[in-house]
Amino acid sequence: MKVIMHPGYFLNLTNFAVIAQKEIIWEVSGNYQKQSFRNRCNIANDRGFHTLSIPIKHSGKNKGTNAYAEVLIDNKYAWQRQHWRTLQTAYRTSPFFEFYEDEISVLYTNTFDSLLEFNLKTIEIICDCLQLEMPTTHTSVFHKTVDSHHIDARALISAKNNVKINLEPYVQVFGDRNGFIENLSILDLLFNEGTNALTYLEHIAIDFLDA
Repeated sequence: MKVIMHPGYFLNLTNFAVIAQKEIIWEVSGNYQKQSFRNRCNIANDRGFHTLSIPIKHSGKNKGTNAYAEVLIDNKYAWQRQHWRTLQTAYRTSPFFEFYEDEISVLYTNTFDSLLEFNLKTIEIICDCLQLEMPTTHTSVFHKTVDSHHIDARALISAKNNVKINLEPYVQVFGDRNGFIENLSILDLLFNEGTNALTYLEHIAIDFLDA
């Protein structure tokens, strides 16, 4: 069955394991919600767990109820420069950072207005790096529940969602200092594991989808 998911900012390994193993339909018709991976991702730096957040524009009385497709990035902040510098500092000594640096850096040198379009672009670039086909099917109407022919994985976008998955530890840049930090952004796996990243994702058990 096809799985319905929200696009997000360099999604974590739970989300990307599903993308690697299932046929995806992107939910682009719902409302934007806070406390989610729509505008944030988690990485590991020298101090341990670290969150990168994209600033968004708020629209007054409709604050908190904007359609996701209409949410704009607030580019008056130099967030792209800040995020890229943070990623460089965190991963420049990782085995595959230089290998993927050019592909990833374009997301921080080109200007994007739409959060949804930016997030879809991050997924497209990661899929290209993984040599994985980018899912291109989108919803056209929002449905609170999905029919029996689809799997609803939209809750995975929530930063408060505590889906438990078994992740085999891999070597992280600051792992000797901080230990293994689970379920970070796909960037952490990509920069540390490189060409092995897709195989890693394909071996993650996603039986939580059947719950």
